[in-house]
Amino acid sequence: MSSDNTLFRVALPVPLARLFDYRAPEGARADATQIGGRVRVPFGSRELIGVVAEVGPADEAARDLKAALALLDDPPLLQGELLDSLRWLARYVHAPLGEVLATALPAALRQGAPLPETDAIVWHLVSGALEQIKRDGAPRRLAALLDTQPLTEDALDDAMPGWRAAARTLATRGLARSVREAPSHIPAGGRAGHALNDAQRAAADTIAAIDGFGAVLLDGVTGSGKTEVYLDAIAACLARDRQALVLVPEIGLTPQTLARFRARLGVEVHALHSGLNDTARARVWAAAWRGDARVIVGTRSAIFTPLPRAGLIVVDEEHDGSYKQQDGIRYHARDFALVRGKALGVPVVLGSATPSLESLHNALTERYVHVRLPQRAGDARPPTVRVLDVRKRALDAGLSPELIAKLRATVEAGGQALVFRNRRGYAPVLLCHDCGWSAQCTRCETPMTVHGGGRRLQCHHCGARRPAPQACPDCGGLALQPQGVGTERLEERLLELFPEVPVLRVDRGSTRRRDALETMLGELGDRAGILVGTQMLAKGHDLPNLTLVAVVGIDEGLFSADFRASEKLAQLLIQVAGRAGRARKAGEVWLQTHHPTHPLLQTLIAGGYPAFAEAELAEREVAGFPPFAHLALLRAEAKHIDPVMRFLESAKRAFADAGVAGVEVHGPLPAPMPRRAGFQRAQVLVSSPQRRALHAALERAVPLLRETPEGKRLRWSLDVDPVDLY
Repeated sequence: MSSDNTLFRVALPVPLARLFDYRAPEGARADATQIGGRVRVPFGSRELIGVVAEVGPADEAARDLKAALALLDDPPLLQGELLDSLRWLARYVHAPLGEVLATALPAALRQGAPLPETDAIVWHLVSGALEQIKRDGAPRRLAALLDTQPLTEDALDDAMPGWRAAARTLATRGLARSVREAPSHIPAGGRAGHALNDAQRAAADTIAAIDGFGAVLLDGVTGSGKTEVYLDAIAACLARDRQALVLVPEIGLTPQTLARFRARLGVEVHALHSGLNDTARARVWAAAWRGDARVIVGTRSAIFTPLPRAGLIVVDEEHDGSYKQQDGIRYHARDFALVRGKALGVPVVLGSATPSLESLHNALTERYVHVRLPQRAGDARPPTVRVLDVRKRALDAGLSPELIAKLRATVEAGGQALVFRNRRGYAPVLLCHDCGWSAQCTRCETPMTVHGGGRRLQCHHCGARRPAPQACPDCGGLALQPQGVGTERLEERLLELFPEVPVLRVDRGSTRRRDALETMLGELGDRAGILVGTQMLAKGHDLPNLTLVAVVGIDEGLFSADFRASEKLAQLLIQVAGRAGRARKAGEVWLQTHHPTHPLLQTLIAGGYPAFAEAELAEREVAGFPPFAHLALLRAEAKHIDPVMRFLESAKRAFADAGVAGVEVHGPLPAPMPRRAGFQRAQVLVSSPQRRALHAALERAVPLLRETPEGKRLRWSLDVDPVDLY
């Protein structure tokens, strides 16, 4: 027994909604100062890393408990606001605390590694070294940079891409050396930013006037200079010696954002996203935990960054669906940012040209401060929009003759064009022209996407791959034809049509390599060229020479059963259109469609996103959909449908027995995608006009579901505030 007759109650990363009791390690004592610290414990035949959630008195039965093997932290890694907020999150998403705490830790710390040192690595040039390097090349360029002053590795990343090979050469010759140095706490000393216009100045002043917590919706048209407002607010935060956390929706946005922030703010700006290795992620997390990381820019999981000296949280492109985690712990980073901001007592700025309807509703009901930037910054003007009716028109790889002619005129004038198609791959389906057979995924019963110019098939739902058949498996015919158009097919045809200019494809397949997108855009520069891309290019990229945006293949999104489909399509169209004409050159947007009179298109063209949002909010209110209702989606899957339906029927009874007024249960029904990766799927949707009532029902029903025999024999998940219902 430990000397003070107490025990640890440990949250473990297992799908069990309970804590596990352990005696303190031999020679150690359990007390409240260890809450939030990691501990290694035996668990069956394994050893796990858990977090001390509570300490409690031990009784006689505690003699039979296993002892923890080791305490790993002094002081605890999770403490104060962050630990309290994570406890709140576990209650809100109705997930085991141990899994939530594990999700919040970088992988290296989750596996028991010690908190890493966070000294910066600084490269110094040996005195007189520059004179010893006679040959021009990367080593001499690097030496010239270091000759002015020593530079950190992050600063070198910005100043000279690919510098590491040159640094190894200099180090081998004894001309340069790297030294670990303590983080600098000098005041921010970056260059002055662009002079803010009146609207930007008013927005920045509104943020600066907030004392403590406040939510600000920065609603600015594309190109209106929201980033300059963020930078002004962050600079003010740094002047108070506080930390700022900035969330961005995509890894591809972080290099561009980091370079701009570093130049403007004059401090090290730390990146935190899944593109980093485990050690690098742990170092940034540790630097933030110690208060040394003053500005952190990251994607969704960066919301779990410790902020002991918090001053500001910014969520850029707050409407973006990538902020919602779709598996495991299904949290929404934007919503959790608001929870943390309130707990920390700091402003939270939500920025977007196309705010989510939930955020707009909160602004209209004055829960958020609503700040608008109605005009593009500088001399930039909104692009002109043309709807191109392609009914009964011959299309060449999805492109109309008028659009091809416009593309040619654009590149001949020295401009850049973006051809937007939100479907990657070569074609959506492989079809036999003789008998009608199509290539289906055997695990999902959905068409497999054609890749590699027709040579490879891939399911975008479960990842299954196989070679394309040489002949039709049904009739033996050779008339197998890719149907439809994806980004690969557009790229292939545009290369044939425009061999004289670069044609670059930007989608998940072409940007897997680290910094691939930044490299591609850097190589294109301001030259005439054509970009072919998916929604990755719709998010925040500043392309000054882009004068034409052509949107092809939008018709699928106009007729969807998902109640959010119209909102997503409107946001996507506005965001991608906003890439055009962001500098002095005028921009044009061409929309190809078979439905030119569709109400959504007409509303967007006539009144823009505000008009669409007003109409859509009115429809949502009548229909009882969010933000006028609160939802939870319970989904189950198994190899056969019978146990799935039995489990969901028992879930429906559990919600009925909960006896909470105002809660409705819809289903069970087959999921919109009823078979995926070999599993049969169905779901129940729980809704209520009152958030409190919904959670009261969940608190009573979910523990019962965890104990049902049916629930232990299949996979099931609960998604509170679901973004997608498929």
